[in-house]
Amino acid sequence: MGNTVQRGFLDEEFENRTLRCQTMMAECGLDALWVCTEPEVRYFTGFHTPFWQSPTRPWFVVVPSSGKPIAVIPSIGASSMSSTWIDDVRTWPAPQPLDDGVTLLIDCLREVAGQQGRIGLPMGPETHVRMPLNDYEKVCSTFGGFVDSTEIIRSLRMVKSEAEISKHQHICSIVSDAFDALPEILNTGMTERQAFATFRSEILTQGADDVPYLVGATGPGGINDIIRQPSDRIINDGDLLIFDTGSTFDGYFSDFDRNFAFTSATQDAKDAYRAVWEATEAGLETVKPGATTTQIFNTMNEVLIKNGSLGNDVGRMGHGLGMQVTEWPSHTVEDETLVVENMVLTLEPGLQWASGKVMVHEENLVVRADGAELLSRRAAPDLPII
Repeated sequence: MGNTVQRGFLDEEFENRTLRCQTMMAECGLDALWVCTEPEVRYFTGFHTPFWQSPTRPWFVVVPSSGKPIAVIPSIGASSMSSTWIDDVRTWPAPQPLDDGVTLLIDCLREVAGQQGRIGLPMGPETHVRMPLNDYEKVCSTFGGFVDSTEIIRSLRMVKSEAEISKHQHICSIVSDAFDALPEILNTGMTERQAFATFRSEILTQGADDVPYLVGATGPGGINDIIRQPSDRIINDGDLLIFDTGSTFDGYFSDFDRNFAFTSATQDAKDAYRAVWEATEAGLETVKPGATTTQIFNTMNEVLIKNGSLGNDVGRMGHGLGMQVTEWPSHTVEDETLVVENMVLTLEPGLQWASGKVMVHEENLVVRADGAELLSRRAAPDLPII
């Protein structure tokens, strides 16, 4: 597939993110906001590297009440960070276990917020602090604590720009093409491990940058555990297959699954597939600005119950999607997040249709003024048979 989507972002993208953040900071009376995880650092700077796989070094970005963010990072990242829109890059030769950027970070926070300033730090669900606890306590004790800024980060990242959405559209198209190719590249007699490797290779061949998340399973007439690693089990006639992949393009994810049967399928399996497909249809009809994530959950769950669902103990039926394979919000019975334009969401109804047998279906969408716009290519309404 030809690459027609621009990589990276114009500086205007980061300027807009920072200004939106600073507006919310002012409303909360914050003098600075401090982030230290890969998605937040990348969100404000554009710093995109696989080096985050190494846990040795901490990385910090400080958003002042006005002006550009400031990067406080190990010197190994100075060149890459300096190539972003950020002007102020402060470094130290990490790792230095006795003072791994702590003094540099404290000095930066004191400079932009003052000793008595109010400093925000994400502390709530789906956030974490990526630095040693002892170092965090040193920073915390210096300023007497921080203000939970989870809602600022959550509000910013839940609503995507058109430039972000274009990346989601691109990777969802790539993965849709890879799923469409499955009947031609999989067959009985393969092991699960071979099938996984074949599918991963196909996604990359179609144009994905990476396939960091790929789970699924096969089973005789049904599947129970759908998130495990593949085994050396041989795929046989009558098996069901589910693949669920979070693949990336330029740091943005797709996350949807597809179900198949090999040679034949029972009527119960076909009915279960149809039930989750129809639940997804109901979810797509419900998604619109002004709805809530709980309404989306309830609408899909009602369809599943009518079709004989024995339960769904996963806890949610979809979630936000972005620079991480799962983001805020969650479609649950209690989440109640208001749906707004330009949210990128998944719908993921699942049911237990027999003892030890589950069926899960997932699609990706962006919320538009008139409702849901699919990003993934809609799955077939009937269980595909290879």
